[in-house]
Amino acid sequence: MNERRYDIVLYGATGFVGRRAAEYLAACTDLAPGRWAIAGRDAKRLAQVRGALGARGRAVGVLVAGGSDAAALAAMAAQTQVVLNTAGPFALYGNAVVDACVDKRADYVDITGETAWVRGLIDRHHVRAAREGTRIIPCCGFDSVPSDLGTYLIARQVQHQLAAPCVEVRAYFQMYGGFNGGTLASNFNRYDSGQAEIGRDPFLLNPRPVRAQKEIERNADPAAPQFDGVIGAWVGPFIMGPINTRVVRRSAALLASWDEAYGPDFRYQEYTKFDPPLAYAKAVALTGAMRGFERLVAYRRPRTLLKKLLPAPGSGPSERTMNEGWFRTELVGFTDDGDTLRGLIAHQGDPGNRATVRFVCESALALVIDRGELPGGAKRGGILTPATGLGEVLARRLRAAGVLIAVGH
Repeated sequence: MNERRYDIVLYGATGFVGRRAAEYLAACTDLAPGRWAIAGRDAKRLAQVRGALGARGRAVGVLVAGGSDAAALAAMAAQTQVVLNTAGPFALYGNAVVDACVDKRADYVDITGETAWVRGLIDRHHVRAAREGTRIIPCCGFDSVPSDLGTYLIARQVQHQLAAPCVEVRAYFQMYGGFNGGTLASNFNRYDSGQAEIGRDPFLLNPRPVRAQKEIERNADPAAPQFDGVIGAWVGPFIMGPINTRVVRRSAALLASWDEAYGPDFRYQEYTKFDPPLAYAKAVALTGAMRGFERLVAYRRPRTLLKKLLPAPGSGPSERTMNEGWFRTELVGFTDDGDTLRGLIAHQGDPGNRATVRFVCESALALVIDRGELPGGAKRGGILTPATGLGEVLARRLRAAGVLIAVGH
């Protein structure tokens, strides 16, 4: 690995998130000049991205590789330790990239929230990647770092501070920000391809299928507002809960298979939290809006119309919106006796763009700079999660990068 030309190749660098990831990496002092590159299918646009980096971009490599050009993608993966992929929808453009990484034993991170696609990666690549120690880690953006890493940190602190297994974690989200066209395109493709229905399985990403109806019902996605006595607030479904919960449950199942379990019959769920005034009314309104949008995009004609009206791939929120955005995730861990331990993850900046860029770039850097400290040691590989592939190392890096992570109060 140390003989490879690059530490990180940023694939999809010409997209909305990709351009901002390039800026982030260019400002990173952990990367030596000339040790990272940008990649994509359009040489002219890649040159523009590098030019926009100014003096910091002069030593940045440029690799041209289309999403279906297996030979070019293999050559790209062979040159780097880590591929950081921001080119979605991943179900359309990501398979050949991951195939190349597994074949050339390059580690991989991305920002997908497409759980049905991740299920396909598990089926195709987990056994080989695990055997060869290649870390393929999807979902390293706002989907699903706060949920997955937060749960990992809370569960471990419950075990440490309360000296008991952690049997449940709940996460409560509040956020403000904008949507970019790539995120919307990925969501539309879930319905175009039929993946939305596949994603309804609450244990979709678990190593082994869970068929017990009682467990499926107990872990069903929230469907209605409710008052949560643990935090004393009205809560409702969280828009990304059907993504994040699957990732967290995969982490819990993988850790249990390695004798590192959170606790017996571990449960995880997440919600949107609403503050007064009119907290109940807000919960009802948002829940209704989410149901309405889901029903609308389930039909082809309304979906086609929405594609024309909403931001297109490559576009996104204004700089002002991204600067003013924020998110706050409160977490509560439980023992079997009902004792609790709380935590908080918070970030100033648009969740789907500013936070996502920070999360995925720091994930890639952790694989390069802190590889010797990663959970599971050098031999751990497979289709992993932020918690199982990066763990405390990512938490440390994010704290140093300005993300508030407070656990154990």
